Amino acid sequence: PRNASKIVPLPLHAGLPTDEQLRVFETAERGTRKVIIATNIAEASVTIDGVKFVVDCGFVKIRTFNPTTALASLAIIPVSIASATQRAGRAGRTSAGICYRLYTETSMRSLPRTTPPEIMRTDMTTPILQLKSLGIDDLMKFEWVTGPPAESVLRALEGLFAAGMIGEDGRLTPVGEKVAECPLEVHISRMLFSSKEFKCGEEILTIAAMSSVQDVFLISDGAAGALAELERRKFTAEEGDHLTLLNAFNAFAKYGKSSGWCRAHALSFRALSRAVSIRAQLKKYMQRFGLPIESCEGDAKRLRRCLVSGYWKNGARWVADGTYRSVKGDTVLHVHPNSVLFTRKPRSGWVIFHEMEETKKTQIRILTEIEPDWLLEYGHKYFDKRTGESHAPSPPPWAQVSRRKRTRKLFTTTPPFNSHRMSWTTFRITQLHLKPLQTGSRL
Repeated sequence: PRNASKIVPLPLHAGLPTDEQLRVFETAERGTRKVIIATNIAEASVTIDGVKFVVDCGFVKIRTFNPTTALASLAIIPVSIASATQRAGRAGRTSAGICYRLYTETSMRSLPRTTPPEIMRTDMTTPILQLKSLGIDDLMKFEWVTGPPAESVLRALEGLFAAGMIGEDGRLTPVGEKVAECPLEVHISRMLFSSKEFKCGEEILTIAAMSSVQDVFLISDGAAGALAELERRKFTAEEGDHLTLLNAFNAFAKYGKSSGWCRAHALSFRALSRAVSIRAQLKKYMQRFGLPIESCEGDAKRLRRCLVSGYWKNGARWVADGTYRSVKGDTVLHVHPNSVLFTRKPRSGWVIFHEMEETKKTQIRILTEIEPDWLLEYGHKYFDKRTGESHAPSPPPWAQVSRRKRTRKLFTTTPPFNSHRMSWTTFRITQLHLKPLQTGSRL
């Protein structure tokens, strides 16, 4: 109708920049009606004044974890009665309101009473490491509030043993005791301790912090997204996403950690500011354990080998159809659209990735190109369930030839180098306006 109020749709989810999140709290202008499309962040985390009506779809998207495949996925399931009650409570917080549920009363009576506890649907590696650091070694007799699946516990113990965090007696090793004190995932903590061997503590510290935040690059749809993609290419490193994140952080620090600079370069000021805070905290842990914070002096190979020491379980090889196959389980993997390697084949054909998640298809995020030999050199071994023997995965067909011939074969099958991508060392010199690195120099 001509006299109807104008609708102003506003999104609300955790990935939005702070200024866009705050728009939902602003009072609607006269003659307009504010409509907020929210995830379950609005269920209990925030209270928005003036909400009179709530529309409950009856579903929720939660993260689940499959211990057999080590695959995290976002599953859409019916809400619980407790969640439905919380959603109804969003209407009428400050005045009378109405909740419209898009399901029948009979369907509501069949809903579960509560949402499954997170311990039932999460990776148990870090929780078990923390329990062992508290002296709780006998997990079979531990009185859980809600017991986790046995498969999750067994797979977590296998992973900790393979990573050298626990010994054959089930107790923490000296390295495991130190890693347990770091507020990070086990593989990232392991990477920090390996930085002493590779002399790249400064860069690994930054990568660990940047991997802990989400949505560093703000790339939307349409023309604005195309411009944002051009800005991201200024930071792109041909080696992959880890070094691209490192470039973005170094540039952010060099140009004064400015919010205006972030907006001009399609970067999230909130994510980068949080990364600065996380890096400062992790730096204290490294100093506490006597880990040197030294630069790799632009040696991207040394830095990537250090990444493999932590991500050795997350290896994948490129196949001709443009997808990847995981080293463990031979799972079909698709590169996340936001990755630097989304439209490019890695020169070596092998990558490591930060995490794997399943939506409509299995995707891997934050990739870096590696040499396959590195997987065999740094912790890449598995245990046969039947014999108990440890063994390394079978090498590729060309693994028996000389290194010179192997290198020639890799590079002759590589597509032409894309002009908008540059190596990490080249980026340091051109984009950050640094002089060529000399002995003892740093960013």
